[in-house]
Amino acid sequence: MNKSLEILLSKLGISKNQLGCSSGAEWFAKGEIIKSFSPVDGQKIGQIQTSTFEDYEQVLQTAEEAFVYFRTIPAPKRGELVRQFGNALRNKKDLLSQLVSWEMGKSLQEGLGEVQEMIDICDFAVGLSRQLQGTTMHSERPNHRMYEQYHPLGIVGIISAFNFPVAVWAWNTALAWICGDVTVWKPSEKTPLCSIACQKIIGTILKENNMPEGISSLLNGGAEVGQWMSEDKRIPLLSATGSTTMGKKVAQKVGARLGKCLLELGGNNALIVSPHADLKTTLLAAVFGAVGTAGQRCTSTRRLIVHESVMKQVQEKIVNAYKQLNIGNPLDSKNHVGPLIDQNSVNKYTNALKNISDEGAEWLVEGGVLSGDDYPSGCYVKPAIAKVNKDSAMAQKETFAPILYLIEYSGSIENAIAIQNDVNQGLSSAIMTQNLQEAEVFLSHWGSDCGIANVNIGTSGAEIGGAFGGEKDTGGGRESGSDAWKVYMRRQTNTINYSDELPLAQGIQFDL
Repeated sequence: MNKSLEILLSKLGISKNQLGCSSGAEWFAKGEIIKSFSPVDGQKIGQIQTSTFEDYEQVLQTAEEAFVYFRTIPAPKRGELVRQFGNALRNKKDLLSQLVSWEMGKSLQEGLGEVQEMIDICDFAVGLSRQLQGTTMHSERPNHRMYEQYHPLGIVGIISAFNFPVAVWAWNTALAWICGDVTVWKPSEKTPLCSIACQKIIGTILKENNMPEGISSLLNGGAEVGQWMSEDKRIPLLSATGSTTMGKKVAQKVGARLGKCLLELGGNNALIVSPHADLKTTLLAAVFGAVGTAGQRCTSTRRLIVHESVMKQVQEKIVNAYKQLNIGNPLDSKNHVGPLIDQNSVNKYTNALKNISDEGAEWLVEGGVLSGDDYPSGCYVKPAIAKVNKDSAMAQKETFAPILYLIEYSGSIENAIAIQNDVNQGLSSAIMTQNLQEAEVFLSHWGSDCGIANVNIGTSGAEIGGAFGGEKDTGGGRESGSDAWKVYMRRQTNTINYSDELPLAQGIQFDL
């Protein structure tokens, strides 16, 4: 490990042999060892002792006890804890961002952006802590009052993916905490050190405020931890981010016990380029969407659906732009593209290249694995572009890598929308057009079937404030903004009779 990385870990309070289980500021674990290797240089960053079922039980019991107390604290006071957490993230933004880049492999600029998302959701949640409103309505019965209110659920479980190793956890926890819930987090085993850094930050804040252990808990481990959480009735809500395959397993387990799921799963996102598009902004949106985070975002642009009248121009511009991409160490600001997360992802990328070739696709920019001193981990690959027809089987799938499919359409914008919607996933979508009618059709109820639909911006780069999530195989969950807070609470309808009589609803008569 290089000296600067050692110093970074030290400043974040992380040891080389780190216990991976925590309920606040206390650390423990008796499970197997997992090692964290950086995709940047292939070197070991540290090792983590994972959670046993005994550790899991300790965490859940502590969380249950914490919830009994935490739910009694007024929401604005819970918001104060989140405010302090946001400020702590501001103070450690540079350090945490660097760790995200080292352990996940995204560019430092994207790492900074991810931590900023954490700060932004804290700011959002603090304001929301004074706005957890119900609804008052008129009763049909005289001298009756009706209203709806929201109460904390209890323990919220969070399963997060490697590609956003800190932000997605914060999206969930910031809202869950102001709602009065406590959280138990199972991070990706590919990015365990990021989770430990986050838990250490919030653990310190909870201790300084004399809050009980268990408001924020961490369980590092493999798939078995996710299974325990899925089957545990003590966890009324389980938020899971990852592949559609994983999400379906979680949904079956949680559904079997009639629990609630918040699922953020796969995306196969398309950017439509109409004849009325501004090609300068189109190029920027398409390239960042396709190669940002090395194509490992759930909102990455996978398909570029281009009208035949501008196909030649778009094709020339994007091929030329790809020639200018710098691939290498993501902590070097001159590089646009960093590595894939690990060798397994590289293998999936190379298999996808072969399958695309077998389909007879036309390669506009050929892919491949990079080697040499500048690419020491073996996880660096070339962003690739394949020109395919709309019926391509590979274009129906989500390959978590920088592979872009170029698809031509003709006729009206409805034809492009039909191609876009003809996949199983429904997360993010975008259209580039200066034509108001096309934009409105795209946004209509017969337009894009995705949870996110953008006009004249790309598919990637969601903003705090708007609810994030998608339909179909993306899972239907919503988190991060708008009224997403309601999923972290239980809804209750109340009717108060302040008369001396007992009139029944619907005019029913029942006399004694």
